Amino acid sequence: MALKNFSTAWRQRYGDASEAAPTESANAQTLSLLEHRSVRSFLNTPLPPGALEKAIAAAQSASSSSNLQPWSVIAVRDPERKARLSKLANDQVHIRDAPLLLVWIVDLARLSRIAKRAGAPSEALDYLDSYIVGLVDVALAAQNAVVSLEATGLGVVYIGALRNNAEAVARELHLPPQTAVAFGLTVGTPDPSRPTFIKPRLAQSQVLHHERYGAPNEEAAVAQYDKVFSDFQESQGLPARTWTSTVLQRIESVGALHGREQLRDLLARWSLPLK
Repeated sequence: MALKNFSTAWRQRYGDASEAAPTESANAQTLSLLEHRSVRSFLNTPLPPGALEKAIAAAQSASSSSNLQPWSVIAVRDPERKARLSKLANDQVHIRDAPLLLVWIVDLARLSRIAKRAGAPSEALDYLDSYIVGLVDVALAAQNAVVSLEATGLGVVYIGALRNNAEAVARELHLPPQTAVAFGLTVGTPDPSRPTFIKPRLAQSQVLHHERYGAPNEEAAVAQYDKVFSDFQESQGLPARTWTSTVLQRIESVGALHGREQLRDLLARWSLPLK
């Protein structure tokens, strides 16, 4: 449920009154962004007519490096295909339950086909920066789509775990060479019986730098955020843990990547050598 109140949304986003909100009221778009939350429980109802198409138009309105538009998105509604993709993504039940799964793709294949039809070389596609351009563009596009979908009253959650078994996902979706799975996005009407809440973030002082990079009072700020994060976990009936313990668990070993450590080799096999 939308909060419709900037100061309340700001306080919940930072979880601490010491992160003072600007005195000016926010516009509706900024308020909507502050109210974003991950939704993993959906009603068994289809999307409103035109919601997907409007979201894709919003996605295509995002900035694109040199207007290359090196991305595609696959809309998956078939229950059996969603079930198979769920198993490949750590068996996340919301992939099966959501009426729509969007799989966002870095798509350099389209550019390669254009070059081939023109009888022109395309050697720049083999370099790391071209893949980075594709990743940046597809992320910008997807976030625009999220803003559109949430404005329609729908809920979403990103699915990075589709990269756990990226080659199997690519085969399931018949991806051609020179493409790569970036992430998924489940979309649907939030189940009102299982509401979700705004997860607090780090203080702005830890992410906003002026003129040059610095880490002012990082230890104290992280300790304060650990308490905010732990309090949020407790309020949601989730396992008690701090943000620091979550970070350390995620980065402690290659095993925490759950198969994603093989992505570079997969991309090379998929005609993305990343020189």
